[in-house]
Amino acid sequence: MNGANGLRAVLHYRASSGLRGMLDAACSALPGLTVQLVDEADTGGFDAALPKMQVLLHVLKPVSAAMIAAAPRLRLIQKIGVGVNTIDLDAARALGVAVCNMPGSNSQAVAEHTLMLMLAALRRVLLLDAATRAGAGWSLAPDALDNCGELAGRCVGLVGFGAVPRKLAPVLLALGARVLHTNRSGAASESWRTLDGLLSEADVVSLHIPLNPDTAGLINAQRLARMKRGAVLVNTARGGLVDEAALLAALRSGHLRAAGLDVLAQEPTSANNPLLALDNVVVTPHVAWLTPETLQRSLGIAVENCRRLTLGAPLLHRVA
Repeated sequence: MNGANGLRAVLHYRASSGLRGMLDAACSALPGLTVQLVDEADTGGFDAALPKMQVLLHVLKPVSAAMIAAAPRLRLIQKIGVGVNTIDLDAARALGVAVCNMPGSNSQAVAEHTLMLMLAALRRVLLLDAATRAGAGWSLAPDALDNCGELAGRCVGLVGFGAVPRKLAPVLLALGARVLHTNRSGAASESWRTLDGLLSEADVVSLHIPLNPDTAGLINAQRLARMKRGAVLVNTARGGLVDEAALLAALRSGHLRAAGLDVLAQEPTSANNPLLALDNVVVTPHVAWLTPETLQRSLGIAVENCRRLTLGAPLLHRVA
């Protein structure tokens, strides 16, 4: 991860050995690029890196106005992923720092993870895994699987219709599900519904929209009440889209059958989060995007934008 005198970047992430190897290979494609790895938990190390940093390779830990102000040489914040809600975009604009993301780089991974959560929630994988590990898999209560079900014959509602749901839709159709969707343009088609219409018709609702002031808390108590009794909610987008207290109440009451969540309102979440105590909630720690294949694609885009930065060329996927 060492280059000649040139562009200095920091990857703010706890990198695995596999990612370190990918990063070495990626940096070799751009002589002069130096990438320093700083663990997201290493606050002191990150603060020390800020003054010389020209590129920030940002994953999840929020990028504040204070961070940007403390990095006078910073030219580019490159999001490793799609959502830029964790970056203070106004501060970046004010100081002339470019912000870019990577649309499509993690779509395959997120689509597959979303499908996994749908199936895990419907088939009560959490309950079955725990019972089997305890040696009680063959002695479950007779009605333990009464709440199981198949995707075939069910209606799946995709809230948003970007790259991830467009990959999911044909797979769901092939499995025998009926698919509805919303989108921002409101362009009507046979499968298009308003949000409230989709919520009232779908057996499984999956969220695929960004978090912003218009969507924060979008799935609140009123909208959860619109969902069918026995429906499933899946969220691989952003935790802040959902009112977690309302979701907890809907799951406890039995109004919702289950939830599959890769994202939560507070991350990392506390072990005391009451959602984690429910056996009809399947959770993963915001890793739907995280596969070696995603990382390989992401590093390719990041290095290309670093190359463009050195040449003064237009950056890929600039959002600010």
